[in-house]
This record gives sequence, C-alpha cells and structure tokens, in this order.
Amino acid sequence: LFLAKLDGTAKGGVVIPIRQQFSLPVKYVGVGEKSSDLALFNVDEFVDALFQGA
Repeated sequence: LFLAKLDGTAKGGVVIPIRQQFSLPVKYVGVGEKSSDLALFNVDEFVDALFQGA
C-alpha cells in the first residue's frame, strides 16, 4: 500500500483496516505534494503520530 497525503488532518488512520483486509504491507507514505515528499513507512512513527495530542 501507498499512503498519500499523510500530512493531512485525518492522520492516515484508515490505513489500518485497509491493511488488515487486504493483507498488504504499507511501503511508502506521502507527506507533501511532491514526489520528493515520499518516505519509507515507519510503523513506530505512524503510531506515535496517531496518538499525538490524544
């Protein structure tokens, strides 16, 4: 899976049920508008960002 627009307000939480349903790994995340804004997916950073400000 490729998660685009992770910098948005939804924080990409939808990726968890999609990943579970299709059994596909998340490889990259988009954190901006340009192709240079692609980053390797890091599960620890993703979980930390989900709960930031909770």
